[in-house]
Amino acid sequence: MISVNDFRTGLTVLVEGNLFRVLEFQHVKPGKGAAFVRSKLRNLRNGNVTEKTFRAGEKVEKAQIDNRKMQYLYAQGDEHVFMDLESYEQTTLAEAQIQDELMYLLENMELHIQSYQGEMIGIELPNTVTLEVAETEPGIKGDTASGGTKPAKMETGLYVNVPFFVNQGDKLIVNTGDGSYVSRA
Repeated sequence: MISVNDFRTGLTVLVEGNLFRVLEFQHVKPGKGAAFVRSKLRNLRNGNVTEKTFRAGEKVEKAQIDNRKMQYLYAQGDEHVFMDLESYEQTTLAEAQIQDELMYLLENMELHIQSYQGEMIGIELPNTVTLEVAETEPGIKGDTASGGTKPAKMETGLYVNVPFFVNQGDKLIVNTGDGSYVSRA
């Protein structure tokens, strides 16, 4: 059991028999009344996002998640195929289970598949990924010092705000936590 006061983004918990991942949480201490924790949780079985409020100090069960290193192979309809790097066994995950991570997935990328009691529930991406710029407006000479940004569409369809000096075809390092530009690769 874990106290809701110890919530962290990415934590997996069991609430009312359902498996949830904490997306956001906020500790609220009103001037009158007891403190509480307002949270946004994603159901890992169907992908629905729920807002739930807990009393401060309330206990929920922490889910024991197993991680296995796998390789992303390809998309087949609305399912995505992964291969275990040790046994070469192939596993599929529904698009609804990994919809937030899809914009960072490239074929042959190695990552961790998370499972709960043998049931595949999602993936854990590395902190950063290297993606190629598919399209962006060309930089104008003299704009590099102003510190501004422009939108760039990456090879996976993700839009990232990048500095003016970035051109089409450049490889960039992108933060998977918030989708922000980190640096050139």
